[in-house]
Amino acid sequence: MLEVKDLTVHYDGAMALNGVNLKVEDGEFVGVVGPNGSGKTTMLRAISGVLTEVDPGKKEHPSLSGTISFDGKRIDNRKAWQITKMGIIHCPERRRPFSEMTTLENLEMGAYLRKDKEEVKKDLERVYELFPVLEERASQMSRTLSGGEQQMLAIARAIMSKPKLLLIDEPSLGLAPILKETVLKRIREIWLSGVTILLVEQDVAITLATAQRIYILAHGRMVIQGTKEELMKNRDVREIYLGL
Repeated sequence: MLEVKDLTVHYDGAMALNGVNLKVEDGEFVGVVGPNGSGKTTMLRAISGVLTEVDPGKKEHPSLSGTISFDGKRIDNRKAWQITKMGIIHCPERRRPFSEMTTLENLEMGAYLRKDKEEVKKDLERVYELFPVLEERASQMSRTLSGGEQQMLAIARAIMSKPKLLLIDEPSLGLAPILKETVLKRIREIWLSGVTILLVEQDVAITLATAQRIYILAHGRMVIQGTKEELMKNRDVREIYLGL
């Protein structure tokens, strides 16, 4: 479904990614782990097209080389909205709700590009089944939600876009352990419903517990990839990169 080849990104004069290769098959749950500054967020932003959107407030803009393909089509030269329309939905780090909108309005914005109104209604019902608290907070301004509720909203808003591939960036960031467990359980349910997932996490334990296959990203390079069992057999990987 997704293939990244030799992805290199220079950002603000520094190299953020260096020759990254990654594959995600249709129906897979793939995780990417690595420390802060390893390039995880940059990689997701490159895949979703957000990275190369011009920000007039910045003097320097990131440059990207290599190829990114989705369902056999090159997307590294497409706009973010075109990539979204193809079915790649990016759930960013730090939640980022539309703060001046209610919870329901945020969810409706997730379905902005969709024309299938009846299916949108069904997906809203499904979202409320996954995250009942969002129905309770439907008329509440999203900026007043707790951190955990905002994370649920970010994932739910992404689901309302009807993704083929869901990119999720650091969903456990800043959450209490019990909320982490709830959020990750719901992400797994979303995957089991048929949505392919690429999860980026700093929390190694979470990724090992949820993903089918895992990539380790360090200093802008992919170090190794494999199943949990394969990675745990490698003592150097276990001690140096997983901290186990």
